[in-house]
Amino acid sequence: MCLAHLDAAQRAAYHASLLPGADLDHRGTPFTQTLLDELLGALVDPASGRHLVGRAEFDGARFSGDVRFDRVDFTGVTSFGQARFDGGVRFRATRFGSDARFGEMEVAGDVRFDGADPHGGVRMRGGVWMARASIGGALRFQVERVDGRAVFDGLSTGGRAEFTGVVFGEVAAFTGLAVAGEAWFDGTEFRQDARFTEAAFSRKAWFDGAVFHRDADFGGATLGQDVSFSDARFGAGAVFTRAVITRDAEFHRAVIRGDVSFRKATFQHTARLGPLVLPGLLDLSEAGFQSAVTIEAATTAVRCRRTRWGSTAALRLRHAAVDLGDAVLEFPVSVSGRSRPFVTDDGTEAEEDGLTDPRVRVVSLRGTDAAHLLLADVDLTRCLFTETVHLDQLRLEGRCPLPEAPPGIRLRRWRPVRWTRRRTLVEEHHWRAARAHTTGWTHAPAGTDVREAAALAPVYRQLRKALEDAKNEPGAADFYYGEMEMRRHDHESPWSERALLHLYWAASGYGLRATRAVGWLLLAMSATVVAMMLWGIPKDDPLPRSTGHISGTAISLTTDKADPVNPEGAYGRRMSDERFDKAVKVVINSVVFRSSGQDLTTTGTYVEMASRILEPTLIGLTALAVRNRVKR
Repeated sequence: MCLAHLDAAQRAAYHASLLPGADLDHRGTPFTQTLLDELLGALVDPASGRHLVGRAEFDGARFSGDVRFDRVDFTGVTSFGQARFDGGVRFRATRFGSDARFGEMEVAGDVRFDGADPHGGVRMRGGVWMARASIGGALRFQVERVDGRAVFDGLSTGGRAEFTGVVFGEVAAFTGLAVAGEAWFDGTEFRQDARFTEAAFSRKAWFDGAVFHRDADFGGATLGQDVSFSDARFGAGAVFTRAVITRDAEFHRAVIRGDVSFRKATFQHTARLGPLVLPGLLDLSEAGFQSAVTIEAATTAVRCRRTRWGSTAALRLRHAAVDLGDAVLEFPVSVSGRSRPFVTDDGTEAEEDGLTDPRVRVVSLRGTDAAHLLLADVDLTRCLFTETVHLDQLRLEGRCPLPEAPPGIRLRRWRPVRWTRRRTLVEEHHWRAARAHTTGWTHAPAGTDVREAAALAPVYRQLRKALEDAKNEPGAADFYYGEMEMRRHDHESPWSERALLHLYWAASGYGLRATRAVGWLLLAMSATVVAMMLWGIPKDDPLPRSTGHISGTAISLTTDKADPVNPEGAYGRRMSDERFDKAVKVVINSVVFRSSGQDLTTTGTYVEMASRILEPTLIGLTALAVRNRVKR
């Protein structure tokens, strides 16, 4: 018969038949605190003074009012599956020697597992199942240790949930956990995987000082307010895939080994994320930021592929290789490198174990709309710019180095080539390295497409415009040089255009290399001087001869001048000081685009005409090159 329906004599006889450690089967029995105390009183161990119970089955039982299980030792499996508590329930200084099952139980009030007793706290030698349980009040799970598997899948609480300081020896599953109040996991230790997938925290969640030895999975979780991981330790990284983060996520002094993924996460009103310090990957791919946010991270890599920025954002980074491929920027976003470590909330600098290179390197902008992008103090030596949208509106501030052409002399098709020193794009390195017999350029990594010269010319053009719009005319010069280089090597262009570009390049480096133009000028002047001395200056200066005729009082005079005579004799005899002086005067006058007035041979006349066109042009190219380097 049901224990609750026995009369006093029958219950007394039943209690007298029980010995400490006896099994109990009271499934579906209605209990009051008085009835429960009488039952447990019959199981007191005289040696310890504790209630000693073997296997306990209370499935479907109903408990009226608040009930307590104080100083009870459950040595066998304990089951409260689908039990109903009209009030609250408290397990104080209770020991569970085997599995404790609370699946689908319903509690109107609070549930407390605590050790508020001088005889010790709550212990669980087996696992605990609280799947799909419903708690109207708060859950205080102050258990010292859970040796077996812990399953809280689908658990819901109407108040706060406290798991402070619990040690979970096996997998701890909180899938679908719903906490209406604050959630406390500070100091909790997870020896195996911790699964919070699809969990919902309506208020702030505290994981300060928590230790995750294995995977920490918060995929699909909803964090209604701030979440704090200060001083937490992650042995294998953390996953927040598809999580909804309403407020800030803080990681002060957190030690993270492995990657942290916010892939496809939604940040609704997050103003701050970090500071994150980890020698791994911070993945923000396909995440959505709906409000202004500051992200602080010192990490090996930051991946922001297809990330959507619905408001302003500031990425303050250290050590990271940043991938912004296909990111969507609706408002201004800045990516800047920090020279000093981040400062935590207590004023100390964050430790950066495993991170050695403080540079921030942007590795890709492909597919990104750069109209609202600002890069400050970042390394662009590996950055891929092709396919970037509105690249001409990109802003560069501070020191943003780009790869340079190989220094010194290199071999190309078995002949020495000296590359002009300038800033380039890494895509040009890939393109040149892919050409035969070209050394010194960086080869494209595996899986990276090599773009042809025709595709790189517009990239250089847009970067040049971006710097020119920022009033950095000298800085834009190298991009103009790169644009002209790509046009010169574009085999789809007409040959006449490429020939003209080759001439422009050889003469003055596209109007940017003053030394080259000066060199050609000096060479042209020297050649003109030599030509004048050898063939242009006549043998002797022809003297004018005047003849006259007198007729009465009228006198008529006619002055004739003999044609210049070509010089004769050995070439060595023509190289005299007198002829050199005359040749220099001719050349100097030609440079300033004027006639020297010197009598010249026919050859000298044509040489002078050519020098009067060529040498002033080289002077102009020299002035243009200087102007392009110093203009404001």
